[in-house]
Amino acid sequence: MSVIVITGGSRGIGAATAVECAQRGMSVILTYKTNPTAADAVVRRIEAAGGKAVALPLDVADAQSFGAFRGTVQRTLETAWGATTLHGLVNNAGYGLYNPIETVTPAQFDGLMNVHLKGPFFLTQALLPLMAQGASIVNLTSATTRVATAGVAPYAAFKGGLEVLTRYMAKEFGERRIRANAVSPGAIRTELGGGLTGEFEALLASQTALGRVGEPEEVARVIAHLLSSESGWVNAQSIEVTGGYAV
Repeated sequence: MSVIVITGGSRGIGAATAVECAQRGMSVILTYKTNPTAADAVVRRIEAAGGKAVALPLDVADAQSFGAFRGTVQRTLETAWGATTLHGLVNNAGYGLYNPIETVTPAQFDGLMNVHLKGPFFLTQALLPLMAQGASIVNLTSATTRVATAGVAPYAAFKGGLEVLTRYMAKEFGERRIRANAVSPGAIRTELGGGLTGEFEALLASQTALGRVGEPEEVARVIAHLLSSESGWVNAQSIEVTGGYAV
């Protein structure tokens, strides 16, 4: 039995990943920040299909809370599954901010850093003692690290840092056979940054080789594959899931 943690699992790519992983026989601990109703809906969907999931609150921006969260995860493993270890971690939680560099405030900068780089760093550190030999970590980055998009400089910079961090995780956790990879989505139909408007979606679709934007489920399938033993020799990689964006 494999139990995985997915941060930001109440909507978008996180919710799609939770459902996809459950369909593949994994058990899921998904986290949410402010919307327990949405998180519970994902849990119910998984359970209706015969899977097992638990939703837990977590603010990824609050690194001081991660020690307590580890304790909660440990108790949840024991009570829900009679288990003691995790087999996967998906650092997915995030949000978008569209501001040109000259208007970004220190508070906005720090908020993005806390969620997109500091949070994954210290949450992974906190949960590492619970990770099983041969576990898999997947960090969600962004195609904006490759293609500069005006207005998202801090977001893209921290996602770029997370790509570098992914390689260091793979190197340092290798003795325990823990793999670490990054998944870099392009334009995906989610609520991130307020979602895609019709005109903006058309622009992004026109810049994508396959002529459309992606769906959360298309990213989720790649994440689930990286969590599985099928990708056991894939490590320290950043895999772009964009349909061929700006090629």
